[in-house]
Amino acid sequence: MRRATAVRVVGPWSWIILPALLSMAATLLLATPVEVFGLRLPQPIIPMVLAFAWPLIRPSMLAPIVLLLLGLFLDLLWRQPLGLAAVSLLSVYAVVLLSRSFLMGQETSVLFVWYSVGTLLAFILTYVIVTLQAANPPSVLSWLASVVPTLLLFPFADRLIERFEDGDVRFR
Repeated sequence: MRRATAVRVVGPWSWIILPALLSMAATLLLATPVEVFGLRLPQPIIPMVLAFAWPLIRPSMLAPIVLLLLGLFLDLLWRQPLGLAAVSLLSVYAVVLLSRSFLMGQETSVLFVWYSVGTLLAFILTYVIVTLQAANPPSVLSWLASVVPTLLLFPFADRLIERFEDGDVRFR
């Protein structure tokens, strides 16, 4: 006789919509013009956490649409060309989705390396697009001032993956 096993089905509200709203709120909070000792608040790309974690949690058709909307939100907030942040977020999502079978069940250190590589590739892609569009490269120091805080957000991606990794075993 087979025993019934409990499957915790996780809906899109808890692993897509709520994290997206929280990342928008955190981005708005960090975009406030506050200076402490002459230094401004960091400007990390918070949705990069979601672009890395969502394909590892579960393949979804809703996640790329939400990433597109988050990218457009970032573009409007920072007054940059529309689609620039969306392209970088979706490129990270696509790379992680294609390598999902390799990354599932890996240790945190391996995931951090992949997060770092994906984030750096997205920032390099953005840097190249801005350079080609403006015909003048942006400041490397300001670029690094955004890359480093984004890399420091990896624990949030790891926490999100750990929380929802076993949420629905139908996608294993």
